[in-house]
Amino acid sequence: MKVYYFILTLFFCSISFAQTTITGTVVDKSNQPIPGANIKIVGEAIGTVTDFDGNFSLTTQKNPPFSVEISSIGFASQTVEVKTKNQKISAVLAEEETRLDEIVVSASRAPERVRESPVTIERMSVRDIKKSASVTFYDGLENLKEVHMNTSSMSFKSINTRGFATVANTRFMQLVDGMDNSSPLLNFVLGNLIGVSEIDVASVELLPGASSALYGANAFNGILFMNSKSPFTHQGVSAYGKVGQTSQQAAGNNLYYDYGVRVAKAFTPHFAAKANFTFMSGTDWYATDYRDKDLVNKVGIDRNDPNYDGINVYGDVVRTNIKSVASGLLNVGAITPAQFSVFNAILPNMEVSRTGYNEVDITDNKVRNAKVDFSLHVRPWATSSTEWAKDIEIIWQSKFGFGNTVYQGANRYYLNGFQMAQHKLEIMGKNFFVRGYVTSEDGGKSYDMEFTAININRKWKEDRVWFGQYAGAYVQSTLNGATPDQAHAAARNVADTGRFLPGTPEYINAFNQVTADPDVLTGSKLVDNSKIYHSDANYNFRDVVKFAEIQIGGSYRRYDLNSFGRIYTDTPEFGGIRYDEYGVYTQIQKKLMEDRLKLTGSVRYDKSQNFDGNYSPRVSVVYSAGEQKNHNFRASFQTGFRNPTTQDQYIGFNVGNAVLIGSAPDNLDRYREVLPVNTAVGQAFAGGTTSVMTGQNAYYNSYTAASAQQFAALAGTDPVAAAALLRRTDVGLVKPETVKAFELGYRGQVGNFAYDINGYYNIYNDFIGDLTVVAPLYGTAQDSPNIGGGPTDSGFQSIHALTTGNTRNYQLYTNTDIEIKSLGFGAGISTKFYKDFEFSANYNFAEFDFDQAKDPSFEAGFNTPKHRVKGSISNDKLFKNFGFNVSARWSSEYLWQSTFVDGMIKEMTVVDAQINYNIPSLKTVVKVGATNLGGNEYIQVLGAGAIGQQYFVGLTINQ
Repeated sequence: MKVYYFILTLFFCSISFAQTTITGTVVDKSNQPIPGANIKIVGEAIGTVTDFDGNFSLTTQKNPPFSVEISSIGFASQTVEVKTKNQKISAVLAEEETRLDEIVVSASRAPERVRESPVTIERMSVRDIKKSASVTFYDGLENLKEVHMNTSSMSFKSINTRGFATVANTRFMQLVDGMDNSSPLLNFVLGNLIGVSEIDVASVELLPGASSALYGANAFNGILFMNSKSPFTHQGVSAYGKVGQTSQQAAGNNLYYDYGVRVAKAFTPHFAAKANFTFMSGTDWYATDYRDKDLVNKVGIDRNDPNYDGINVYGDVVRTNIKSVASGLLNVGAITPAQFSVFNAILPNMEVSRTGYNEVDITDNKVRNAKVDFSLHVRPWATSSTEWAKDIEIIWQSKFGFGNTVYQGANRYYLNGFQMAQHKLEIMGKNFFVRGYVTSEDGGKSYDMEFTAININRKWKEDRVWFGQYAGAYVQSTLNGATPDQAHAAARNVADTGRFLPGTPEYINAFNQVTADPDVLTGSKLVDNSKIYHSDANYNFRDVVKFAEIQIGGSYRRYDLNSFGRIYTDTPEFGGIRYDEYGVYTQIQKKLMEDRLKLTGSVRYDKSQNFDGNYSPRVSVVYSAGEQKNHNFRASFQTGFRNPTTQDQYIGFNVGNAVLIGSAPDNLDRYREVLPVNTAVGQAFAGGTTSVMTGQNAYYNSYTAASAQQFAALAGTDPVAAAALLRRTDVGLVKPETVKAFELGYRGQVGNFAYDINGYYNIYNDFIGDLTVVAPLYGTAQDSPNIGGGPTDSGFQSIHALTTGNTRNYQLYTNTDIEIKSLGFGAGISTKFYKDFEFSANYNFAEFDFDQAKDPSFEAGFNTPKHRVKGSISNDKLFKNFGFNVSARWSSEYLWQSTFVDGMIKEMTVVDAQINYNIPSLKTVVKVGATNLGGNEYIQVLGAGAIGQQYFVGLTINQ
């Protein structure tokens, strides 16, 4: 408790010293105050920012004379000399007509102007956040050039840059104050669930291409940097609140609210602290796509189909060949041999699925997210006369994220009470940093929607009983003169008699039992207590080596996976799963020709415990032309690589219609299951009533799903030709994938117009993907097995397994031998015109190419529109204290591919708008906004809810 009292004392008490106090006002050329301008004593680390009236007050132990630097985004910096104590400063900042002089860090791990960046970079400033028409600043990232969002839930959006991304975008990296936000268990970013509060954002930078040369294996297709404000320079209490309504055809109109508070204080030049709290709550977009998942062969199919498998209907993946049920009934004595003959003659040779439950009945459809963070900042030598020492800062930071949301992978998962925490210790200075942090997560009460429905059904009636009743009713109806369609309908009605209906006490009781049970055979709970331990360091020799700027750095990471055998093969029998990765890098930059030519070269070496090491080189050149260096041309080449994720290596996850099996060599034997064999002949071939299946069967004794489907389609009419189509699975174990990335670009200014144009061409090799296979429970998979080989032939036995449904579907993780190429082009323009109006627009083109015939089963999962157009018009000073912003975006139709469902996503047009009013006397901004003004609902993830409209009123104080 003493620690807590100490922290509270730090936040709510202050210490005063007799020092020099500088006050002043910062305005623009129209004499309008500039809130949020940075005031910094030259040569010192401490500073402050102006309030809503443009006023500031800064106290220092330094005696005059000294200089103060005043800066704000969109304005030229100004330096003012302080000659006396208690001097009052009046500064008028001139507006900059371009963003080319904004400072970024991420592209080269060193401060540089945007114009000098060797690669494409996008930036969102505090000013951009304030004027955004989106509900949150994270949503507003979608308006940046090259960004496409994949929305799985209202509170779970993943960023897609340059394609090849699903909701779990493992090719994209997100750093918040230097910490990787990825889930330790599944290696993908959970949106902004444990990110940063919008009133604590200092800057957001996005690198949309490969960045492995500086940031390691996970920065394969892009990286996002979110940096928070320092309590030394941004002090005080800030708060925001938003309340509004979401509107969707399926969900209706529902309340939405979001609020947060930030407290920061620099107690002395040596010590500062801050804390943030945010909370959001609302009703999620209802997922109500009831089309069959087979959007190619079953167009127009509805629930009347006996083998229906709805996109947002769960539990209907449990299916069997209804003809084979007759043998099971005979074996248990439910029917006589004479009756078996009748059943066998009448029952059709087709799959029948159990009746499922809608997603809206499997979740409460609520989204919540709470974020808490605090940090302590110490500058031990802030007042030292030694230049290198006074910039040294020690930071302890803790971040916590809690909430409910929906994640879509192979199934849809409700992350209920999900928790994630990060703790960081960092030492940084002018030219270096050393940091270490740990990320931990707890699945809370999360569950798999598919298995929730499966096991609610089984709580009520076992599968064998349900299918037995179905078969009996079908035969009886047929004997009574019913048509096949009528017989199927009657059979389902009989089998579903007494079914637990949503909302009834029986259903609620079964739901609670199933979602609390982690055993996949009886429950659906997801268990996760995994961790990542990470450290990295960087040193810049710019003050030591003068002929060029040289940096060195490195990182180390340990994965500690613990799903208790529910998701990974980390059962107590085998122990936990732990493995390490490390990397080192160096970079050299040199400016020539009066700083017009900038050359950069870097190389990184990374090694994962389970794979050979990889080198990632990058070379780039930037040339600045024109008298003012306003025309900047850049070219770069780099290689990147991505290590297989923990999921690619160690997953062993039953998702109902398949089992996901990671391909680390030791994982193949770690996964083991016992499956029933359902016919007398099959049991003879298997040597018993069950068959033991492992990862070895999945990878080395299976048929490709494509050939198994071709076999099934032809087996009834020409079994010999059908058998000739079968192909044994022949894939290697997963290994790192690589990319060669070429990029050209131009940034420049002509008059009042700023331009940013870029093009890229990527070549991917050993691309990591997944492959669905069908493994027979007995027999040996082989190319074109001999259907006439007889019962002793193992190939014949495998054919029998396929025809009787004695199989197991697996999803494998492997690399394709196909070389995949992608290319893209982007162009952006921005300008300021008549009376402070601002206009910006950008266009992106993206496509990929590969030879599908060389690997028919491979799915690239590009999931990116070929054409995207975005634009906005705004004016912060339309008239006194009043501003507005309207933004719009359009994207073309595109193919969505994922392990959950494949299909087309329609083109979409979305318009967002906001108006805002500034109340200087209260240091408050009121914002009224609406998203998707056209009201046309759209989807960004096939299987997720259609995105409707949001209306909100927001109040921000002292941002």
